[in-house]
Amino acid sequence: VTAYKNADLLAETLARVPRKLLPLISEVAVFDNFSPEKLEDAPESVNESVAWEKLKFFRNPRRVASRNFDEILAPADGKVVAIEEVMENEYCKDQRIQVSIFMSPLNVHVTRYPASGAITYSKYHPGKYLVAWHPKSSTENERTTVVIRTPLFGEIGYRQIAGAMARRIVNYAEVGESVQQGTDAGFIKFGSRVDLLLPLDSAITVQLNQKVVGAKTCIAALAPQDEE
Repeated sequence: VTAYKNADLLAETLARVPRKLLPLISEVAVFDNFSPEKLEDAPESVNESVAWEKLKFFRNPRRVASRNFDEILAPADGKVVAIEEVMENEYCKDQRIQVSIFMSPLNVHVTRYPASGAITYSKYHPGKYLVAWHPKSSTENERTTVVIRTPLFGEIGYRQIAGAMARRIVNYAEVGESVQQGTDAGFIKFGSRVDLLLPLDSAITVQLNQKVVGAKTCIAALAPQDEE
């Protein structure tokens, strides 16, 4: 099992799960600041199947990334729904390749750092709750934007975007801290999307509609250098 930082979200959910369901939980995280006494008041009328399905949103399977400065890894589980060149106006203010990953309600909803480096920007934006695959969700929905300065790619960005069902984003990135590729970067409750914003010379290694696994699937590699 993996330790969670968003203990308050888990406590809120677990407090309504009947005790007899707890032995079934194998992928749900162990976390700090949660008191088992919270379960004492769990109502008997809680629908067990609904409670279990809700609890599965908070699972955090252990992932050990093969850390590599030459690759950008998927920041989340899901399906690639967009690969396009866009103008990034918030921080980098230049053209970027945007790779968008849609996370269905059945996917793991932990987000993970796509690369190792130093956090240079981290900001939360309130907004709408358009469906996560809507093109305008990247700029109009509730979201967080994070930028990492990497050793080889320079600055790369990613956005956690809330969807029609998602109403809470947790972002762990703090400006100035060093982060490791594949480690937990945050959490988005229910259906959502993550956009990667990469330099134009990145060699994209995924295709539209491809399923990806957070901290495992390579999204982009360094572009090959011309031999002199």
